[in-house]
Amino acid sequence: MASELCKTISVARLEKHKNLFLNYRNLHHFPLELLKDEGLQYLERLYMKRNSLTTLPENLAQKLPNLVELYLHSNNIVVVPEAIGSLVKLQCLDLSDNALEIVCPEIGRLRALRHLRLANNQLQFLPPDLGRSRELQYVYVDNNIHLKGLPSYLYNKVIGCSGCGAPIQVSEVKLLSFSSGQRTVFLPAEVKAIGTEHDHVLPLQELAMRSLYHTYHSLLKDLNFLSPISLPRSLLELLHCPLGHCHRCSEPMFTIVYPKLFPLRETPMAGLHQWRTTVSFVAYCCSTQCLQTFDLLS
Repeated sequence: MASELCKTISVARLEKHKNLFLNYRNLHHFPLELLKDEGLQYLERLYMKRNSLTTLPENLAQKLPNLVELYLHSNNIVVVPEAIGSLVKLQCLDLSDNALEIVCPEIGRLRALRHLRLANNQLQFLPPDLGRSRELQYVYVDNNIHLKGLPSYLYNKVIGCSGCGAPIQVSEVKLLSFSSGQRTVFLPAEVKAIGTEHDHVLPLQELAMRSLYHTYHSLLKDLNFLSPISLPRSLLELLHCPLGHCHRCSEPMFTIVYPKLFPLRETPMAGLHQWRTTVSFVAYCCSTQCLQTFDLLS
């Protein structure tokens, strides 16, 4: 089997194939042959459905830089590396039927992505920026039973969310949660604090991070010049990767968010989901002002 796999990949490399089918191969690890030397620079579509993969390589984008479609349906993937955000041409990503509990924020920053399939996983939240790109039009998160909140950026997209929103004891989960009425949603693990309409003063660290971001971004339009010497490493990493951007004004947020819930069944989209869903859209705002003025339907 191993020699046959190597031969298949070698032929694809030699003949510069654009499509590669590695479904039903009982693969437990990503094939090293795919990552050798320069990788497969011409490959555009990779099919690896129904294997036993648990993760993806960090250098995936470096070795397969022209991937347009990646199909990983029915594996055992628990973690998707941040490096997936470097697949700048990726338009379709299928991670359905895996074991994902977290979707890395970098997936929300794939600007060419149009189709995202995350159904039948174990997700409890989605990245705040997911759907911010206008290119993303189709998102399927069906049967993630503990997923109760969808970023408000996904409103007016084509979404599948049946089988989501089952009750769970908040004490069972080590995540911050936000409640409005009888509805409770879990927030991304990176969120360290939740603001309310009564919190008119931002925490000092958040003010400092936003000030640094705008100062350096406006001067050089590039944050790469900042070295670990100029800031502690933890703050430097945070500066490069905000939690997300305010759904009202696009201000970057680093440590605190001001969430607002809009139950899907109370929006015009309810009819598309037979009025049965308990999922809510979550608007992540940067301040009390944006929290008070954000309207999902406007």
